[in-house]
Amino acid sequence: MTSVEIRVESHPKLLKIVRCGIQHLCNLCEFADIAKNELILAVDEAVANIIRHAYKGANDKPIYVFCEVHEDRLQIVLQDFGEKVDTSIVKSRDLDDVRPGGLGVHFIQSVMDEMEFSYSKEEGNKLRLVKYLPAGKQEND
Repeated sequence: MTSVEIRVESHPKLLKIVRCGIQHLCNLCEFADIAKNELILAVDEAVANIIRHAYKGANDKPIYVFCEVHEDRLQIVLQDFGEKVDTSIVKSRDLDDVRPGGLGVHFIQSVMDEMEFSYSKEEGNKLRLVKYLPAGKQEND
């Protein structure tokens, strides 16, 4: 297993660091370009949501991105210490409800194979995202 940890402050200008890290891991995992780009955008959307919703736009709060490349999957855990995520309202809205915004969760769910929220007072909000590796691909040591 290969693991990487990225720590950034909650400033939008630092999202590129997260995107570049995820891009490099996707290259190592040999994801196809479309899957790689979708995965990068899904993580970018999730981190932007942390800034916007959990931290209410504050740009000096910690965001941790824990990445693990397993034999069969890439797992990404995003952690923040902002407001507790109300999982009852964090869901995709009906796609027939045409209006700007609000499709980030839908996009993340459609791109990732697994998505799971958790919260504890000690560890804050965690979002676990999993994308299975392309068939026949294995971690390179």
